[in-house]
Amino acid sequence: MAEYKIPSGKELRIAISGKSGCGNTTLSTLLSQKLGITLINYTFRQLAAEKNMTLAQVIEAAKTDDFYDTYVDTKQVELAKKESCVLGSRLAIWMLKEADVKIYLWASDELRAKRILNREGGSLEEIMSFTQMRDKEDHGRYLKLYNIDNDDYSFVDILLDTSNYGPEALAEQVLSQLVEKGLVEKVGE
Repeated sequence: MAEYKIPSGKELRIAISGKSGCGNTTLSTLLSQKLGITLINYTFRQLAAEKNMTLAQVIEAAKTDDFYDTYVDTKQVELAKKESCVLGSRLAIWMLKEADVKIYLWASDELRAKRILNREGGSLEEIMSFTQMRDKEDHGRYLKLYNIDNDDYSFVDILLDTSNYGPEALAEQVLSQLVEKGLVEKVGE
């Protein structure tokens, strides 16, 4: 298996975004491991754990209190500016202006719900309903807070449909494109 590294003296910031269930966390983790760089994936889920709240409570609170979004978004961008990293978040590709490469992950609503079901359990119908509500709420908040339309990702460097590939295959696709762009070097086979 090939190994990859960032060229000596260079830094690399990768921003990865996609809606819940697209594989954001999985791909971000794999890329950070394969490149030996920091993973930044600070989300509502981590904030909920820190505040002893459920994810649903944080999402509900974020509807009326901008603190939740701005805290998470500001914290992850500050962390990402410090060093080479993979920043995986709903808004990474919009918020991290310094990103060397911006990647958007896409999957159908049904596939996303099935992945969330596999990860968290529950009923598919409830997850589909919750995910649709969350997508709508996120979209509205991002427009209000930052004037970001998270359905417009036409500017990204790499667009990946995650429907037909496993995480390892997706990571290899990204790494080969990073090699082509001269952002990483292949060091073994």
